[in-house]
Amino acid sequence: MINIDVIQKEFNKHGGVLKTSELNALGISSRKIKKLLEKNIIRKIKRGYYELSNSINPDEVIIARLFPNAVIFLESALIYYGYTDRIPSVWQIAVDKNSEKSQYKIEYPPIEPYYLEPKFLKIGVDTIQVEGVTIKIFDRDRTICDVLRYENKLEKEVFSNAVLRYVKDQKKNIRKLFEYAELFNIKNKVQTYIGVWV
Repeated sequence: MINIDVIQKEFNKHGGVLKTSELNALGISSRKIKKLLEKNIIRKIKRGYYELSNSINPDEVIIARLFPNAVIFLESALIYYGYTDRIPSVWQIAVDKNSEKSQYKIEYPPIEPYYLEPKFLKIGVDTIQVEGVTIKIFDRDRTICDVLRYENKLEKEVFSNAVLRYVKDQKKNIRKLFEYAELFNIKNKVQTYIGVWV
């Protein structure tokens, strides 16, 4: 007999997403997992990952559970910092360029992976907590560097809004911005767009 309450508690403890191995650790075999799927108690997100059928988990929580090394990136980070009003249609995440590409082919949540050099994945990483799950996101200064680096991928309005709102942001750290700019070799660009305001 499967105790649904125990399962629900376990899902809640892990941000609404459990791996096959975590279900197995609860004494739920592959056969029992199949039964839970048939009874529509749980649903499969992707191979080896499940959520409760009746739950609505924030997208970023699911992304963090599916891809713990991914970092919320570019427009998805801009929305978090209030640097844009436009909600992107997909979650942009930065991932290791050496990681297996097929793992990012998921139906939901919609994601757009950007494959970065591993050394660039470590620069300016911050974390936020959503429903008890730690989510990686680039800090505001790194995010503006990304905006300048990927200017041609952004709509003009999104780009200029992000720059203007960053300039007005009390929490910005110009010293950090220029440190990152040095690492990404975009110091001149930062000087042109941000330097004139500070």
